[in-house]
Amino acid sequence: MTPYPEEPWHLAGQMYLSLWLVPARELPPVADGTRPVTVAGRGAVGAAWVVYENDSVLHYNELLRAVLVRDGRRPRVCVTDIWVDSAASMAGGRELWGIPKEMADFDIDRTAGVRAGASTDKGVLATASFEPGRRLPGRWPLTYRVTQTLDGTLKTSSVRSRSAVRTARARWSAREGGPLGELGRRAPLLSLALDDFTIRFGDAAPGASARQAPTT
Repeated sequence: MTPYPEEPWHLAGQMYLSLWLVPARELPPVADGTRPVTVAGRGAVGAAWVVYENDSVLHYNELLRAVLVRDGRRPRVCVTDIWVDSAASMAGGRELWGIPKEMADFDIDRTAGVRAGASTDKGVLATASFEPGRRLPGRWPLTYRVTQTLDGTLKTSSVRSRSAVRTARARWSAREGGPLGELGRRAPLLSLALDDFTIRFGDAAPGASARQAPTT
């Protein structure tokens, strides 16, 4: 078993996020027992490139897609697709929270704006370019809960984050017929750059056996 940190994970870095309103028929499957939040036949989908660095418990790159869902009447976020380049992150995400992490290769260039790409042995998953714009004043807090399927039941985990926020212009492309194919079919409704974020992901689990993991 690949070693990984116990929850909660304390993470920090940079995130480049886009949001879409997608026809309900194009939404990916979500966790059993939840349902997508839809308005006028459309659901909210987010996709993000994340670079975990600085004081993160693990250092790695990530590409994810998530859907806004309801668990009963409670709003939640469900991660439907996600790739990382860290075996420890993949193992921890799957075993702690039921997050379906897969491995991928990443190429993220932050020298002039942001250009990102991820691929597997089946081909390119997605590419994107971000042009960060105006920075909003202050550091913005955000608290929400992620709900996944773990061992046949719903697992809900808390997330608390804080970051500087900049508006951004983004262009996405994705391999048609691939798992993220629809992301390239329409422009994002909104894109943001979350600079120097900090995240506390998950809940303390008293009594759980310690697992050690490298910090790089």
